[in-house]
Order: sequence, then structure tokens, then C-alpha cells
Amino acid sequence: MKVTLLAYTQINPALEQLPADLVAGRGSPQEDIIEFAARVCYRSTARMGHSPEFIAARIREGHEDIIEHGQATYFIEGISRACSHQLVRHRIASFSQESQRYTELGENAEFVVPDAIANNPQARQVWDDLITRLEDAYREFRKLGVRKEDARFLLPNAATTSLVLSMNFRSLRHFFWLRCDRAAQWEIRDVATEMLRLIYPIAPIIFRDIVDKYGLHDVIGNGRERLAA
Repeated sequence: MKVTLLAYTQINPALEQLPADLVAGRGSPQEDIIEFAARVCYRSTARMGHSPEFIAARIREGHEDIIEHGQATYFIEGISRACSHQLVRHRIASFSQESQRYTELGENAEFVVPDAIANNPQARQVWDDLITRLEDAYREFRKLGVRKEDARFLLPNAATTSLVLSMNFRSLRHFFWLRCDRAAQWEIRDVATEMLRLIYPIAPIIFRDIVDKYGLHDVIGNGRERLAA
């Protein structure tokens, strides 16, 4: 599994002159945009940067529409279809996923193997035998002229997939609250934790309470190092 942060909200570099109050911000550019949006609501843009806890206080109050002005786009590779089915349940997001209808299984097909199976020799043997039969059947279907869109019905949820995902920060918070929890399924929890690790250095105030709640400070430290690199 690999997660890449492709893009995130930035202040428009083409603006010849930024609003004076926005320039006074003290956070990251993403946090400054969010604080500016919130202060427009209260007609208090002149106080930009005077309260480090301003955004965190608005989040605690439930005024989370302001953080929808920030967005992140990720490229997620090598997860199972079972995991992607969980991802696309998060409706306030945009997804572009690899199509099994138009792409071939290929000679080097990849599947996600749960540790409970991979670490059990007998279970792994059952797994390997089944996957081999499925791959053989898929390729035989293709030789017989069965279209990819029909041959794919054989493929299990373990088949790997790749997708591009975009969410605004408010939706990301909801996603992280649900999917970084220990009760979440292991694969999507790994994906969510890596997504949080990558976006946290961009807007730490927005996601700090989630990191605190789930004790992910060591993980987030690695995210800071990668951003600096």
C-alpha cells in the first residue's frame, strides 16, 4: 500500500495583492485561508493572527463549515477492492478509480493478503490454490473471447486497485475520526493513518485533536520529516 499527497489548497500565487488581513495570518497558508473565511463570518478579519486557538475554538463549537475551504487530493495505490469499497462510502469526496472493466488482470496480478492468512501456512496454501485457479479461469475466459467487463466477475475483493481521492478538510476529519479508530478494519485504518500523517503538517491545527485522541504523535512526526525533505 502506498499513499501520496498529490495536491492541497493553496493561496492563489497569481493574486497581485492579497487581502491585507489575510497577509496578517500566523498559520500555514491553508490555516490562514480557513481563519480568514471564519473571520469574514464574524466581521473580524482585522484580528487575523491574534488568536492562535481561533480555528480550534471554532471546531470545538461545531462551526466546521469553515474548514471545507481546505481540500487535499491523494493517490492511493495497492489497496484491496475490499478496502476501496469502504473508502467510497464516504460520500462527500471525489473518486477516480482504476477500472476492472477496461484494464486487463495482467500477468503479474497482485492481491492483498490479510496477515491472518499470510501467517498461517495452511490457510496460505488454501489461499494460493484458490487465487491460482481464479487467475487461470480469468485468462481462459479472455482466450475464449469473454470481455474484460464480464471476466472481472471472477476477481475477488483481494484484487489490488489504485485510485485518486479528493476530500475537503471537514470530510477528512470525519473520515479520520471513523477510520483511524482501533475498531476500523485494519487495511482502511492503515490507509487513513497514512493520509493523516501526510496532511497533518499542512494544517496541524485542523487535525491536532484527532492525533491527540488516537495517540498518533510518533506517526505524525514522520510526516513532518517527509514534508521537510
